[in-house]
Amino acid sequence: MDIWNHTSLSDFILLGLFSHSPYDFLLFSLVLLASAAALAGNIFFLLLIQADRRLHTPMYFFLSQLSLMDLTTTGTVVPKMAANFLSGRRFISRGGCAAQVFLVVMVGGAECFLLAAMAYDRYVAVCHPLRYPVLMNRKACCLLALASWLGGVADSMVDVGMVFSFPYCGSLQVDHFFCEVPALLRLSCADTSLFEDLVYACCVVMLLLPLGVIVASYARVLTAVIRMPSTEGKQKALTTSSSHLAVVSLYYGGAIFSYMQGASARTPVGDRVTSIFYTILTPMLNPLIYSLRNREVGRALKKVLGRWGV
Repeated sequence: MDIWNHTSLSDFILLGLFSHSPYDFLLFSLVLLASAAALAGNIFFLLLIQADRRLHTPMYFFLSQLSLMDLTTTGTVVPKMAANFLSGRRFISRGGCAAQVFLVVMVGGAECFLLAAMAYDRYVAVCHPLRYPVLMNRKACCLLALASWLGGVADSMVDVGMVFSFPYCGSLQVDHFFCEVPALLRLSCADTSLFEDLVYACCVVMLLLPLGVIVASYARVLTAVIRMPSTEGKQKALTTSSSHLAVVSLYYGGAIFSYMQGASARTPVGDRVTSIFYTILTPMLNPLIYSLRNREVGRALKKVLGRWGV
């Protein structure tokens, strides 16, 4: 027996993203290109923030955390998917599967809280500009970021503990390109309905509470912007706020569609499409959204390119 084709009886089999069509390699190339763009864009954005002191502000600190989260998601999912597609070996160990669930759920939860922290940052910057340096000092920003990560870790620990406590005595073929909680629960030979209801309730709370903070913050921001006498001030506030709202729309659009559906309404194809959206497309678009309309990023980019003689 070929040692490279050996699969443990406890391993899961990832059926992958593609359906054995003649266009599989073309589709795989497009997905890989988008993933490479996501990784390169977020790494470059992190380096740009570090390189220019003018970007050492609370807003860009939170954006650097968002880039780290995007890198974690894409880096967790894409390398294994690409290796399985190219090698033809589709298995993943239980430990590897648990790691994927932990990291993807952790980042998903952390990003919820981080987007709420970013909305609060914009609220303080626009509505309380004189108190902004005090309210959003380095310690406050670090605590908000840490709380976001810890919230994601707590959520993922519960999910991993529960998902891998169920028995999997039938088929171990996961109809997905990575280990996602709903795809794994379909394989369990135990009744998982109570846990699925609990996951649904947790997702509602974790999505809607931060969304409430975001909506309340931007309601106050919009009111303050309308009252501003300066056109330049209005334009600056709206530019940064609209970028953040675009990212919020991308994240919450995918998250609500993915996690706030009942189990009966979910399909493997729908899960795969939604997962592509939040593991590859959103991480690719986030750096672009914050770069294209942001003058500070444009100036920092020109400065860095000038150092390199470009």
